[in-house]
Amino acid sequence: MEGFWTRMLLRLWVALILAFLFTPIVLIFVYAFNTSNIQSWPIPGFTTKWFASTWDDPDVRRALTLSLQAGLTATGLALVLGSCAAFAIHRMTWFGREVVSLLFVLPLALPGIVTGIALNAFFSFGGISLSVWTIVVGHTTFCIVVVYNNVLARLRRTQGSLIEAAMDLGANGFQVFRDITLPLISTSIVAGAMLAFALSFDEVIVTTFTAGAQNTLPLWIFGAIRLGQRLPEVNVVVSFVILVTIIPVLIAARLTGGGGTGRVPAAR
Repeated sequence: MEGFWTRMLLRLWVALILAFLFTPIVLIFVYAFNTSNIQSWPIPGFTTKWFASTWDDPDVRRALTLSLQAGLTATGLALVLGSCAAFAIHRMTWFGREVVSLLFVLPLALPGIVTGIALNAFFSFGGISLSVWTIVVGHTTFCIVVVYNNVLARLRRTQGSLIEAAMDLGANGFQVFRDITLPLISTSIVAGAMLAFALSFDEVIVTTFTAGAQNTLPLWIFGAIRLGQRLPEVNVVVSFVILVTIIPVLIAARLTGGGGTGRVPAAR
């Protein structure tokens, strides 16, 4: 049994780690309401004027539109490709299947700068001009991995006897997928989509090599910080990016933690 002081020290250690991780993030939100355009502590007062001025900035709106467009498109493609890949790896057996599975996961393990340089070289070799579609291709390469891992993990947890029973009762392949498989993996698909969008929305390294002259929100933040100007607007945009990134991750964690192996609709 752990002693009282051991438990207290462990709790204190966890609290210190959490404070170390999240204090800078909290400060960003506080500075977004700073009345001064100089970041100093303590702040002189609170205001919401920077939110209005940031929204009125056409560059920020264009960057937001591009980020949403690229993120949603990459997420949609990743859902289709990642789910199909997971089904192929799970349902079929062939020599080298584990090697293929490793290749699917590899893009997420590689440093972003390696993926970005490789994609940029490929687009240059093929004479492809950098546009929103090259950003989508770059983001899809690592978004597929997230969807693939989530769906494959859920498929491995499903009971094969349910599918066999449905087929024994006369259900065809489409009916089995609609009534059995899809309800079982639905939470993993949604969680994979949430995580994929979160990764795509705040990606900056791969986007740098695939965006050309276009700016997503992370690239706009990088450019504004490098110039050392418009820091209040940067704090507002960073706060927004943090929220858009954290919320899908929390939803995905909730979905994957709840499980879904038992959620099968009643027989029709």
